[in-house]
Amino acid sequence: MAHLWSTGCILFLSSLHTATGLKCFCISCVSTNYTCETDGICLASATLFGGIVEQWKTCVFQRDMMPPGKPFSCANSKNVSKTFCCNTDYCNNIDITLPIPKENHLGGSGWGNIELAAAITVPMCLLCLAMLVTVYAFYGRPCAYGKAKRQRGNVEEPVCSDITERKTLKHLITDMTTGSGSGLPLLVQRTIARTIVLQEIVGKGRFGEVWHGKWHGEEVAVKIFSSSEEQSWFREAEIYQTVMLRHENILGFIAADNKDNGTWTELWLVSDYHEHGSLFEYLNKYTVTESGMIKLALSAASGLAHLHMEIVGTQGKPAIAHRDLKSKNILVKKNGTCAIADLGLAIRHDSVTDSIDIANNHRVGTKRYMAPEILDDAMEMKNFDSCKRVDVYALGLVLWEIARRCSIGEIHDEYQLPYYDLVPPDPSIDDMRKVVCDQNLRPRVQNQWESYEALRVMSKIIQECWYANAAARLTALRIKKTLSQLRMEDVKIQL
Repeated sequence: MAHLWSTGCILFLSSLHTATGLKCFCISCVSTNYTCETDGICLASATLFGGIVEQWKTCVFQRDMMPPGKPFSCANSKNVSKTFCCNTDYCNNIDITLPIPKENHLGGSGWGNIELAAAITVPMCLLCLAMLVTVYAFYGRPCAYGKAKRQRGNVEEPVCSDITERKTLKHLITDMTTGSGSGLPLLVQRTIARTIVLQEIVGKGRFGEVWHGKWHGEEVAVKIFSSSEEQSWFREAEIYQTVMLRHENILGFIAADNKDNGTWTELWLVSDYHEHGSLFEYLNKYTVTESGMIKLALSAASGLAHLHMEIVGTQGKPAIAHRDLKSKNILVKKNGTCAIADLGLAIRHDSVTDSIDIANNHRVGTKRYMAPEILDDAMEMKNFDSCKRVDVYALGLVLWEIARRCSIGEIHDEYQLPYYDLVPPDPSIDDMRKVVCDQNLRPRVQNQWESYEALRVMSKIIQECWYANAAARLTALRIKKTLSQLRMEDVKIQL
């Protein structure tokens, strides 16, 4: 039964990933005609329990094949279980035989209860020992557990200390995903998430709270969703685990986990921590130089261009639209560049079927940043290019926010949200429709910007992002290229 439980867990973990390629026979996949698809291997196993041979057939995903050379899921236990792993379509549609003990003259099994229990327990103990050795290899030598009090609820949790050879999160992600995915393998995600110590709350939203946490001295951010936002948590974790999503201008995802705090179940998303907070908070506190403005703008455009880009190949990445881009959903890193975050409303495009996987929730983007075609209900929701153009419109508003805070010569504007002088602080869709669609108004671009090359280029890009005609807007890649040229010219001037 323990073996069946472990293979069942493998099936559950595998279902969280996008499967492509290899087709396998799957005993439990009734709804898909007993077929599953995987990027790893097919598995067939037989386990002897109580004198009866139980058969199990399923898919094993590449991320669950740990250790990679000889995965636990393919291990055998002599006379108790046999496992067959293979990598051709439906190759696991076989029956595996096990030697069944002959009955003795008393009509009982050749194995007594003690022998049978030992035969099942010993291999499982060896398997657990092998897993501990694997975890040891990931983190260096064993932890000496101490106690640390979280500021939230004064709850004590074990914290590893005295680690001298432990790899950093950056190295773990690079080593274990080869840079092709976002986040760590699921087994390691659970290990990391359960050893994070929360320090202080740094933000709140409609989904829940954001905490500053520490994992063995490394700073991380923990986004804790309320139980009512389970769909949003699952969706965001799903998007972050998209293959080839990792990029320097997209928030670095580390792990997704759920945790029982004693009262209810918390839903965690663990990511890189950026002490400057959101772009909204950063621009409220600081003005930026001409170079700083270009760096913020270019990095935001680069992140969006990577999201929008489709990477073709066996380990390719689908094109993704953010759908809720705004300054509060973009973080500022220590080096003055941006990282796009909050992918809970993002959608992915399947270019083969020309379909969009729209999440099953009723949330919409932020009203202040909604494009005209959304406000007047004229957008083609099934057209993925339309979704990308909505992102570009919102990016134009974000670039306007950045440009306003650029301190050049005598220009020095206070921070304001887009349309601050045209709509109420918490505008309705009707408020935004009247201004953006009926009156065709946009945030005011200062005449003084024309006197400075960088601001003049920014002004041109911004206005080409928020055209009422969505098809006339720039693409994220075009914006990135134009800002890259501006960045190169700025560097030459400084040299």
